[in-house]
Amino acid sequence: MQDIYTTEKGKGHPLVLIHGFLGSSIMWEPQINYFKDYFRVISPDLPGFGKSNKAKSYNDIKSIANLILNFLEKRKINKFHLLGHSMGGMVVQEMSKISGDKISKLICYSTGSIGKMPERFETIEESRQRFKDIGYKKTAYSIAETWFVQGNKSKYFYLCSESGKEANHEAIDNALIAMKNWNGKKNLKNINNQTLIIWGDKDRSYNFNQIDILKRNIPNSSLKIFKDCAHNVHLEKPIEFNECVKNFLV
Repeated sequence: MQDIYTTEKGKGHPLVLIHGFLGSSIMWEPQINYFKDYFRVISPDLPGFGKSNKAKSYNDIKSIANLILNFLEKRKINKFHLLGHSMGGMVVQEMSKISGDKISKLICYSTGSIGKMPERFETIEESRQRFKDIGYKKTAYSIAETWFVQGNKSKYFYLCSESGKEANHEAIDNALIAMKNWNGKKNLKNINNQTLIIWGDKDRSYNFNQIDILKRNIPNSSLKIFKDCAHNVHLEKPIEFNECVKNFLV
């Protein structure tokens, strides 16, 4: 199995953080520094992104989910809390489908049950074309601006812009293909884990209908909506986000 870069801090019950499209473990910086006092925080850079940018990337969500599960098994981590953001939320739903018994509690954050999101700020095909036309660094920067209510003026925007620079072009295109082709809606009723759903009410990637589908179909789920936040609640209101997650997990 290929090696992927992982940030790990703290002790206790493992908490695995899965970043989204164009992300990396550095986007979890405010969470890692907070949760290390409560959990063994494990944050992998998905293949092709961050410091795993030399690793082979995948164009399907299931393969990414299996990669993370195999990585954790290799580390003898057989029980863990799991939090996935955006595309990472698709990955954690797929992980729950494959090995739900290993997940203590599940958090689906700013994500949905399908990858081809209606009313996204642009279609996935438009994003793919934009990456080809103007380059991945400029496109990654402009997409990251949509993740914050204040755009590039947000305090932690730099974490996203730095992450986007590290991703390789093939991984970006593969990730967009993976999202476009993924559909986890049929599996929602089979998610037996206690689940927290988090969403910002100004999210331009996932509208409320996508969040409501998760809430109505995952049996043991609760929903927390953050007002005046976009796609990256964890970086727009990190203190409130961290407290919300901690209260759910402990």
